[in-house]
Amino acid sequence: MAISMSKKKSKPSKKLETKHHQFSDTLLFKILNRIPLAIFLLILIFLWSSSTTIISGKFVHVCVSSRKLNNLYCLSAGTQPNFEIPIPALNNNISTGIKEVVDIVQEVPDPIVNNGSDGEVAFAVKVVEQQLQVQRSWISNKDHVTSCDGKGIYVYDLPSKFNKDLVGQCGDMIPWTNFCKYFNNEAMGEPLVKLGKGWYHTHQYALELIFHTRALKHPCRVYNENEAKLFYVPFYGGLDILRWHFKNVSNDVKDTLGLELVKWLENKESWQKNSGKDHVFVLGKISWDFRRKNDDVSSWGTLFLELDQLQKSIKLLIERQPWHVNDIGIPHPTYFHPHLDDDIITWQLKIIRSNRTSLVSFAGAARPDAPQNIRSILINQCNNPGTNCRFLNCSSGGCDQPESVIELFMDSEFCLQPPGDSPTRKSVFDSLVSGCIPVLFDPFTAYYQYPWHLPEDHSKYSVFIEQEEVRKMKVNIIEKLKKVPLREREDMRRYIVYELLPGLVYGDSNSQLEKFQDAFSITINNLLARVNKIE
Repeated sequence: MAISMSKKKSKPSKKLETKHHQFSDTLLFKILNRIPLAIFLLILIFLWSSSTTIISGKFVHVCVSSRKLNNLYCLSAGTQPNFEIPIPALNNNISTGIKEVVDIVQEVPDPIVNNGSDGEVAFAVKVVEQQLQVQRSWISNKDHVTSCDGKGIYVYDLPSKFNKDLVGQCGDMIPWTNFCKYFNNEAMGEPLVKLGKGWYHTHQYALELIFHTRALKHPCRVYNENEAKLFYVPFYGGLDILRWHFKNVSNDVKDTLGLELVKWLENKESWQKNSGKDHVFVLGKISWDFRRKNDDVSSWGTLFLELDQLQKSIKLLIERQPWHVNDIGIPHPTYFHPHLDDDIITWQLKIIRSNRTSLVSFAGAARPDAPQNIRSILINQCNNPGTNCRFLNCSSGGCDQPESVIELFMDSEFCLQPPGDSPTRKSVFDSLVSGCIPVLFDPFTAYYQYPWHLPEDHSKYSVFIEQEEVRKMKVNIIEKLKKVPLREREDMRRYIVYELLPGLVYGDSNSQLEKFQDAFSITINNLLARVNKIE
């Protein structure tokens, strides 16, 4: 669920839509009986970039659809097909060490053949799961930084064109929307008085600014590069992309700032020392927006993350690219930014005591031009009489006010979280922060995204329903959720509220949390642990 910025919508080119239908109606079905399974897998991986998902549970699905630019979220998530999706060529036994995995040059490998078996599908899943295990191995075993000895964090003072000047373009970044109001209060936005202390109208693309502000005030920040263990590059790459969405400019123009940044870094001794391994970038949009290929004639996104110079650095994003171990997902910013431990405790008590009169809710919009998307099916099931399901229609502006969304989730036992134009949704975190159990349909929505902030055992905090079962009308979502025992719901909610919630929110810029680690603290501590382990 994203903030609805305007009712104005943009349509993709008919050429792109025709191209997708050609894939769906001709190429895919003609090749099914003509190619080995290994080659077929690579074609499925290719189609990933223009589909909702390819891996779901133990199955591979291709859901080709034209990425309609229905709202700003679609713009961020949408991309035209990439013709190469890199998969690290790991051995099937996966005995690769941490350092070796980090150093992998990720290129498309030769077709992998396992004696004619269907092990290639399992291999694709295994690659993702093994990368997540590597990322989890970087998790710090300390709750808080007790000492900054040997843990210096250096924040580059970049030329203003790489960050501050981009913020200064907020007034005309999107033709019909003034972004400037979202950058007030150090990018948290305007206060939401109705929801209480610590609540702000935070934009979903504010991560870069929020993280930068917090990093500048971190107690382990150092001003001498020689004292640093970790180097943070505060490039607002998401804002850089956003400003070009509705402007008719060439790819060269879109790539200019990212290329200039790399040249700037390459002149730094701190970068040269470890080839950028100890450097981190925080990008407030999804990985696909930064992975346009050199030969891609489309106008979508930049090639920033495809640059050879950046392959060894860590990239933190709201949605990671599944084949890159150095892409790590961190939570979308929510509306809640606590200042003190008491702010969190007060909110925990409020939502654990909330009277949840609705069994199920869904805040979102249909995707009428994407027939493979399951949202319309979910909406129809939710709107059936007597289902005790509430639907908040975001396409008609129903989600413009954060209070409406949070109050809906606080009133609901379960919150439906189907993929949109990419697997992840900000709404997943809004529901968790509201104590509403998310119902997921694609493992890439959360399970394969956030290894530092969500547990490996996803049954502790969510319900998973295979979206292919929904698409084929094999399951009634409402009836299935009714069968979840009350005790099980209560256990999940208590785990969400008391175990997960503090680590999913970003405290305000001057937060004084002592008992809890927020999303920022968890991220920084794990980054430091990661740097130590790859040396």
